[in-house]
Amino acid sequence: MDFFEVLKKRKSIRKFKPDAIPEDKLKLIYEAINSAPSAGNLQAYEVFVVKDKGRLKQLADAAFGQEFIMEAPVALVFCASPSRSKWRYGSRGEKLYCLQDATIACAYAQLAVTALGLSTVWVGAFDEDKVRKIIGIGKDLIPIAILPIGYPDESPEPTPRRRIDDLIHEVS
Repeated sequence: MDFFEVLKKRKSIRKFKPDAIPEDKLKLIYEAINSAPSAGNLQAYEVFVVKDKGRLKQLADAAFGQEFIMEAPVALVFCASPSRSKWRYGSRGEKLYCLQDATIACAYAQLAVTALGLSTVWVGAFDEDKVRKIIGIGKDLIPIAILPIGYPDESPEPTPRRRIDDLIHEVS
């Protein structure tokens, strides 16, 4: 699929078919994540793959009842790694660059998901400590986003976007 077609086709999907995702498609998503740019090429993030239905239910609960997370056959949890960035960039790396790295990697995953004919929605509303417990990590990592992935079971209309001339500002 052409890159600009991927951008047009990407929608936030909150209803998934129960069909499993083939491992070869997941590996392509992982490769897209790994190809994302990062500050100093440090890749200051970790990604946790959740397929277990019980854990997906726990993630849905930790995300304030966003039940569609447990409908997806898989969810990726993106976590920033402040210490991975701090050693080179100090407090800016610890507080900002690792967050940027994790979000860029998540955006690459989101686009790869769309290019593969799958769907997802970015979930940012959740209890960090509950998510940490579910995926088995400590306070050294910061959960940034949950990305449930599956085959779409809905086809919502595109959402309105801002006009380009309201969004883009040329500085002379």
